[in-house]
Amino acid sequence: MSLITVQEGTSALVLDSPHSGTDYPADFGFACDFTRLRQAEDTHVEKLYAGAPARGCHWIEAHFPRSYLDANRNADEIDPELLEAPWPGPLAGGSKVRLGKGLIWRMTDDGLPIYRRRLSVAEVQARIERCWAPYHAAVARAVEQAQARHGYCIHLNCHSMPAVASTFATEFPGLEHADIVLGNRDHSTCSPALIERLRQHFEQRGYSVSVNHPYKGVELVRRHGDPARHRHSVQVELNRRLYMDERTLQPHDGFERLQRDLDTMIGMLLGLDPRQA
Repeated sequence: MSLITVQEGTSALVLDSPHSGTDYPADFGFACDFTRLRQAEDTHVEKLYAGAPARGCHWIEAHFPRSYLDANRNADEIDPELLEAPWPGPLAGGSKVRLGKGLIWRMTDDGLPIYRRRLSVAEVQARIERCWAPYHAAVARAVEQAQARHGYCIHLNCHSMPAVASTFATEFPGLEHADIVLGNRDHSTCSPALIERLRQHFEQRGYSVSVNHPYKGVELVRRHGDPARHRHSVQVELNRRLYMDERTLQPHDGFERLQRDLDTMIGMLLGLDPRQA
């Protein structure tokens, strides 16, 4: 089973989808209700951006599920409560780890324990080696290739979010999300001008847009966004109510409209040189 899809592009635009995977590895060993576990997926995000590779965009997609390993976390964001033995290296804390949403999830978004056991250090290390390391290497390689060819790179880290934040999902439980949330870690991973262009693009098409709230962007934009070096990374969160039934996970009539507007966004970015903005 292939854990990652990598499609090399020719443009300065790099897109990655770290959370849309639906291939559950045999060694996962989860013990919670599968339907509730699937709520962690950024379901159908890879389909919404399906036209990007044909337009010359670099595309990286995880097939392993986010709850198995979250590629948008650093490799040291490990929850010690999940382990049967001490981790042999340094550990990072933070709100997500406290919520049971570190590199390896301990709890679902609604607070359901995922395992009835503790994980061994060896199996967590194996997940990092098989999933996290190649995913991050692929995104880094695409960013390097895009900049080497064009002198700049625009990286979109592609996600979806529930209409209303779950109890254990974020620090804002119960928050009703905007249609689109754009994150650049308080303007540290892409220029204010670029994120403003994106905001205008969506608002002109009738979407409500929030910038850096409640999602600022996490590990992938932090690693690759460096506006001073003409590397611009933005986390793009799409409200699932726009394109699917959150209960059944089935796309609805809004899917095609959102897909079309995302394709128009890609066209806009392909014609934009942020060095001239």
